[in-house]
Amino acid sequence: MNREHRIWQWITHIIMVLASIGCLFPFVLLIVSSFTSEHEIIREGYSFWPKSFSLEAYSYLGGKLNEITRAYGVTALITIIGTIVGVAITAMLAYPLSRQDMPYRNLVAFLIFFTLLFNGGLVPTYLIYTQAFEIKNTIWALVVPGLLTNGFNVMLVRSYFASSVPTPVIESASIDGAGEIRTFFSIVIPLSTPILATIGLFQLVLYWNDWFNGMIYITDSKLYSLQNMLNRILTDIQFLASGSLGSNVRTGPMPSETVRMAIAVIGVVPLLIAYPFFQRFFVKGLIVGAVKG
Repeated sequence: MNREHRIWQWITHIIMVLASIGCLFPFVLLIVSSFTSEHEIIREGYSFWPKSFSLEAYSYLGGKLNEITRAYGVTALITIIGTIVGVAITAMLAYPLSRQDMPYRNLVAFLIFFTLLFNGGLVPTYLIYTQAFEIKNTIWALVVPGLLTNGFNVMLVRSYFASSVPTPVIESASIDGAGEIRTFFSIVIPLSTPILATIGLFQLVLYWNDWFNGMIYITDSKLYSLQNMLNRILTDIQFLASGSLGSNVRTGPMPSETVRMAIAVIGVVPLLIAYPFFQRFFVKGLIVGAVKG
């Protein structure tokens, strides 16, 4: 390794460290602000080094522990179901598209790509889910829409299958008497763990952070996802903070700013816990799956 190469390597490392710190700072500020008193934020704004420490925001959310716990359960359920089913559908659709001998595969691929550019609009989609599928105010209203919006994942997995699953291996399995289903589950799936883990992470984040479907299709508070429940709590506290009702309930200002930060922390922590389990697959699956189409 020559001197010039080492210099560029150090420069690259420094740039990446600075970029990582830049990405980390907002999250650190988020956590610190959630433990800062409302009075200090109102007087002096947000700071990485608050003068006063307060658990007021988490104490307020603790009063709604039952609702938040139930919302966590709903979100965990739809995330698990949606991720498993979504990955299965994506893999089973992408595998035939990666085979050169599939009839009309280019037409099917074009139709999938078309859905990435255009959709039917909110009103037709709402009518289909509520009147044709009749899933309004059911847990499936939070699962099904996410299963039908993974065209990008299909293209990603198709590219991985085409470039990373050796065709001679599939042909050898066929010669040995293995059918398409046996080949898919015994050969293709074990060789595709990185890309499946990658799109699994995509699906997990999609379902965990989803609030739109709950806002449109769910009116029963018992079926609120975590994001919808936290949004309702934030709306309630903003109403109390801005109206005269808030002054009758509390002697001080409602912790609207700190609660907003605490809500964000509660929502993002499970994803931070899950990410390390996917990290070793994520980079390889994303890069290799995007090399060839």
